[in-house]
Amino acid sequence: MNLKDCHNVEDFRKLAKKKLPSPIFHYIDGGSDDEITLRRNTDSFNNYDLIPNVLTGVSNVDLSTTVLGQKIDFPLFLSATAMHRLYHHEGERATAKAAEKMNTMFGISTMSNTSIEEIGALTNGPKLFQLYIHKDKGLTNNLIERCKKSGFKSMCLTVDAVVAGNRERDHRTGFSPPPRLTLESLLSFVLHPEWSLNYLFRKKFELANIIHMTNKGSSIDKSVMNYMNEQFETKMSWADAEYCVKKWGGPFALKGVMSVEDAKKAIDIGCTAIIISNHGGRQLDGSRTPFDQLAEIVDAVGDKIEVILDGGVKRGTHVLKALALGAKACSFGKGYLFALGAAGQKGVENLLLKMKAEINRDMILMGCKSIKELNRSKVVLRKK
Repeated sequence: MNLKDCHNVEDFRKLAKKKLPSPIFHYIDGGSDDEITLRRNTDSFNNYDLIPNVLTGVSNVDLSTTVLGQKIDFPLFLSATAMHRLYHHEGERATAKAAEKMNTMFGISTMSNTSIEEIGALTNGPKLFQLYIHKDKGLTNNLIERCKKSGFKSMCLTVDAVVAGNRERDHRTGFSPPPRLTLESLLSFVLHPEWSLNYLFRKKFELANIIHMTNKGSSIDKSVMNYMNEQFETKMSWADAEYCVKKWGGPFALKGVMSVEDAKKAIDIGCTAIIISNHGGRQLDGSRTPFDQLAEIVDAVGDKIEVILDGGVKRGTHVLKALALGAKACSFGKGYLFALGAAGQKGVENLLLKMKAEINRDMILMGCKSIKELNRSKVVLRKK
């Protein structure tokens, strides 16, 4: 199997499984506890059916939209995910360049292996920075100020990961970021020499945005999960979030909102967007899926704040269903990380091309000339 055999997210997943050592692949693929929420994130889209209109004379479709103050060519963007060098030696540079080529937004994480400054200089495309609040307020302020200086136009604050979820697959595979050789993982690294040699002999693995302020999480004897548990502010409050919104002073989203109550509070503290997300099923297992919560949240706040759906998106039809229920756009993480692990920048570009083509084709089949035409009349909840 190679890149030309990849036609959808599942194909990229299979190729990534072939290319990556087992602990690395399962770190992308897995969720928390029994992985019930992980599976439901995608399955939940099947609860709704699309209702097309025919004979509408559609040929050219306008997929563009504006999210967090930045125009993108189609309503799907790359959610911020950590440590891209685990999956490909070019790391966030590869994903940022792929997103810029497709003119969609690229999210860079606080926990990235490439710095804010490097990404800011590398790409003029739409981008946002994903912030975590640290116990050290000076570190949080430093991240915000550096984003301003590096040309970032938008920011999101992740609020559902004050501690790391219980990712039991990682315990079973012996995964630790940075990777450590254990009896469980040694054979898999040996059997994937291309990945292992790139990891060992190319740029050193580090958390580029915080390495200058703390050495935790950047050496072999301190895992990133420990860094999260020790350094992230577990007592993060609405006051802390409001402080970040005001300090940033531009388009700002809360990522990890799952309730109407919290969506309303996000408006109260000045957010311009919310990202409905359960962290890809990697945090609280048994929680609702973002798609299942979407309509209720949109009905409550959709006219006051941008609503973005994150979680379980694997098909163009998933994006159409979310937009029909009122989402402004969708984002995804696992899908493009599989593509990155499978074939680097080319893999991510290839997946984004296919996802855009799917959305475009599905819009024509729906009889819609613009994503603005997607509304509740285009979907129906299947009766059980």
